[in-house]
Amino acid sequence: MKRMNMFLRWMVRSGPVDLALWDFMKPSELLIPLDVHVGNVSRSLGLLERNANDYKSVIQLTDKLKKFDPVDPVKYDFALFGAGINSKNNK
Repeated sequence: MKRMNMFLRWMVRSGPVDLALWDFMKPSELLIPLDVHVGNVSRSLGLLERNANDYKSVIQLTDKLKKFDPVDPVKYDFALFGAGINSKNNK
């Protein structure tokens, strides 16, 4: 479901990489697009406790990010992904 959550993010959120073409749902209703990079960084930061990159992890991580920003918790996706990619390239 990562691709579906990513697509929804692009279509619902507004920002430099997001289009904000759809207004039938709020950014607060989006789920984090979870991949191996986002999962690994989230675990290293203590944001995610589960070891699997599954739906339960998506819910757990999204709920944790809502504590930082309940209006737009998915805005952290790009930073988490980028940190994961950059740390992989630096090893």
